[in-house]
Amino acid sequence: MTSLSVPFQKPPILENGDRVTRDEFERRYHRMGNVKKAELIEGTVYMPSPVRATRHGNPHSLMITWLTVYGAKNPHLMVCDNTTVRLDFDNEPQPDGLLRLEEAVGGNSRISEDDYLEGAPELIVEIASSSASYYIHDKLQVYRRNGVREYLVWLVEDQEFRWYIWQEGTYHQQQGDDSGVLKSPFFIGLWLDVSALLAGEMQQVLSVLNSGINSSEHQSFVEQLGNT
Repeated sequence: MTSLSVPFQKPPILENGDRVTRDEFERRYHRMGNVKKAELIEGTVYMPSPVRATRHGNPHSLMITWLTVYGAKNPHLMVCDNTTVRLDFDNEPQPDGLLRLEEAVGGNSRISEDDYLEGAPELIVEIASSSASYYIHDKLQVYRRNGVREYLVWLVEDQEFRWYIWQEGTYHQQQGDDSGVLKSPFFIGLWLDVSALLAGEMQQVLSVLNSGINSSEHQSFVEQLGNT
């Protein structure tokens, strides 16, 4: 009896530019254990290049530090680093950082049974190369449409920082106060000295943040969440 052999077929992988459903995206992503970051934006797969030190790695760490210091002051907040977010059927980004309000106190996102974040977190941070990046075009529209309250983008090569606020279905770019400090309208006390950040003066960045954390407005915000 002659046996028929079935040709070996490699499982499908993700490649930059693929057009797939979210379920197919997750199925392929799980099989590629060597891949650290892949995103589905408007049904298209994006797989960033290897991370460079000064263009991404260091700015990323500075923003996570800034968020973590703030988040540590409130037990009802969660900071996530490079975490996949299921936004809708065509979009599953993996933002550089995010700050979310827990669902128990009115947050818009939740942790799924398989430990993914579902729904729009209140604040997302991305590290982009320049204004030509998809971070402030396709991604911005996706975050806007899904109701992400605040979207922060550090344009490293342009030496620019943008903080978008969601109002009535669209984003408005926030302007700094007289000292050039940007302040979150939702996460009270989350202050950022943009000039110091761009100059690499992290001690000054944290000093300004601590001023926000120590403000009476922030204390009221923490108490309000505790009474929710």
